[in-house]
Amino acid sequence: MDLANNLTLENTWFVVGPALVFFSALFIGLAARKIVFIRLAKWASGTQTEIDDIIIHAISRPSVIWCLMLSLYIALDASKMPQEFVGMAGKILLALGIISVTIALSNIAGGMVRVYSGELNSELGSASLTQNIIRIAIFSIGILVLLNSLGISIAPILATLGVGGLAVALALQETLSNLFAGFNITLAKNIHIGDYIKLDNGQEGYVTDIDWRNTRIRMLPNNIVLIPNSKLAQSVITNYHLPDKELAVLVEVGVHYDSDLEKVEKVTCEVAKDIMKSVSGGVGGFEPLVRYHTFGDFSIGLTVVMRGKEFTDQYLIKHEFIKRLHKRYAKEGIVIPYPVRAINYAQEKAVQ
Repeated sequence: MDLANNLTLENTWFVVGPALVFFSALFIGLAARKIVFIRLAKWASGTQTEIDDIIIHAISRPSVIWCLMLSLYIALDASKMPQEFVGMAGKILLALGIISVTIALSNIAGGMVRVYSGELNSELGSASLTQNIIRIAIFSIGILVLLNSLGISIAPILATLGVGGLAVALALQETLSNLFAGFNITLAKNIHIGDYIKLDNGQEGYVTDIDWRNTRIRMLPNNIVLIPNSKLAQSVITNYHLPDKELAVLVEVGVHYDSDLEKVEKVTCEVAKDIMKSVSGGVGGFEPLVRYHTFGDFSIGLTVVMRGKEFTDQYLIKHEFIKRLHKRYAKEGIVIPYPVRAINYAQEKAVQ
């Protein structure tokens, strides 16, 4: 009876002992990880470079896997598991290690591209297309390394991928067309994230992202339009942020034929200058222009040229300019005539 109890107790401890070691080591490891990352974050906040922030953020989640691996290794070392089981656990630890390092490298590469592309004003890194391609490349290499480490030959896999690549390319012609069109749009630098563009079909808005299939455009009503990259590459596009964001704001005005045109020009320019200085979005240092251009049916036409900081600023500028100009014209006695239509009664009777 004592022998049976001893065997039962020994078998129980054979399982419970390594489990206790594993959970104890895991608890200590996670606690130490938390303390270390708190101190690292505090240290990184005092530096000017963003490299340390990127690395700390990138290894934050994989470090949980590293704690798990270390705890499992300590538990196996303290146990009396069969050699076959230890060998299998070793392969699991190796796989976890490669996967965690791959995740960390992917996060670091994506963060580096995002940060430094912003400093260089490059769309190559700000678009999710480039970041996703880099991550896919790193994960592909990681998978090949993992298979090779587990004793699986990758040569047949590479050969199969080479042969099957043609079939995949034929089956995914449209997808690949959008993919390469997205690369072309990104590398050409004719469209940047944040630009306000207008397509030849009338759709317009701010470019928010260029991914592997679509370009996202946020329209002024706050709707998102998804345009396939291949169609965008073939469209006629007006980019209102190139060569720079500032643009001319034109307002058409008509004055009576009896008006003093010198006075009209002076008064109109004064109102326009005030708009440039006081209205948000106006370019304060710009000198507005007035250009007469038409002897119309009932008025002399002129164009007022002002300047806005970007495309959407023109709406507020026009709004305020029309209100103030109407008020100033009334004060100065300058008449904006109504449309006039004359009917020739004699001619109408002759037709009848």
